[in-house]
Amino acid sequence: MTLTGQKRATAIRFIVCLGFVSFFADMTYEGAYSIIGPFLKNLGASAAQVGLIAGLGEMVAASLRLFSGRFADRTRAYWPIAIFGYVLNLVVVPALAFAGNWQMAALLVVAERTGKSLRGPARDVLLSEATHEVGHGFGYGVHAAFDQAGAMMGPLLMVAVVARQNRFGPAFLWLAIPAAGAFVALLVARLLHPNQGTAAPKQVSQTRLPRVFWWYVAAAGLLACGYVDFPLLAFHFEKTALTKPAVIPLLYAGAMGLNGLTALIFGKLFDRYGIGALAGGILISLLALPFGFLGGLGGAIAGVACWAAGLGAQDACLRSGIAQVVSMNKRGGAFGAFNGVYGVMWFLGSVTMGLLYERSLIALVAFGILMQLAAAGMFVWLRGPLAAAAQDAKR
Repeated sequence: MTLTGQKRATAIRFIVCLGFVSFFADMTYEGAYSIIGPFLKNLGASAAQVGLIAGLGEMVAASLRLFSGRFADRTRAYWPIAIFGYVLNLVVVPALAFAGNWQMAALLVVAERTGKSLRGPARDVLLSEATHEVGHGFGYGVHAAFDQAGAMMGPLLMVAVVARQNRFGPAFLWLAIPAAGAFVALLVARLLHPNQGTAAPKQVSQTRLPRVFWWYVAAAGLLACGYVDFPLLAFHFEKTALTKPAVIPLLYAGAMGLNGLTALIFGKLFDRYGIGALAGGILISLLALPFGFLGGLGGAIAGVACWAAGLGAQDACLRSGIAQVVSMNKRGGAFGAFNGVYGVMWFLGSVTMGLLYERSLIALVAFGILMQLAAAGMFVWLRGPLAAAAQDAKR
């Protein structure tokens, strides 16, 4: 096997290793996420409070991503930072079973987001080093497929538990099993690939993040602002009695399966067509709003499908775009800054949609569609500048 072939094989093996980590981690997180909306409702939270909690978790996590990304760039301690983030996840998700009120549940939701924010930039840098060998879109698409396979299994586990016990709280205890699996899988990946993350040159390749990166972040922020939280969709489904409680995590499981499939498709499209592929995904995702909030049962199913397809496009394309235009020595900070802005805008959008839900569903749908259309337009405009920046980064 040639040296290039060996590097490619090693990169694929590492992507698969991290894929199993994400499989178990997303089984944990998405299992919890699939029932957190109705769980909070049963604890007495209103629609606005559900939106606030979901968005607040992302905003707190966003500010920490700014710190953890820069810290990872300075220290190059990618593995210790990632491991600590997964340990936090292992503790707080099962603890939701013991939350006696929505305020305590909200604190634990924010704590879970904190763990994800700490590990995210470090893990993405490790992954980006491997995707360079196989194509960023393909590499991130494969990783996202593992993500969403776990994200499908988690809600299915919740379907079985909730259907049997007819309560949401005790179901969180079962998520301790995949949380432990994620931690063990990460240790195995570290053992098999001890040099991953150490090969990047210590000299500075870029002294600052390119200007186009910040336009890219702004476009992603608009997309995040207009993207509805699944907990709010689930809240609506239960409030209007569109589905039985046990069906909600089943819908989410199906969404995650579709998410993984579309991530693979959009990853290949990204490698061929660039960021324009994401603009196409946005045109699908914005349909989740009218279908989900203004339709009946059929509309709810179609809305969840569009929501999932849009997330698949984001999973495959957004990180790939950053890896193309930012050098390795700046990627931790770049991923942190990107996720920071994305999280704050997601928070603002979540709060806005939660408030609009209690006043006008039409206004909620219009707000989300306008934000996503603006984002799609910006991504189309950025195709040229991003392609030029990617060429500069290769020189």
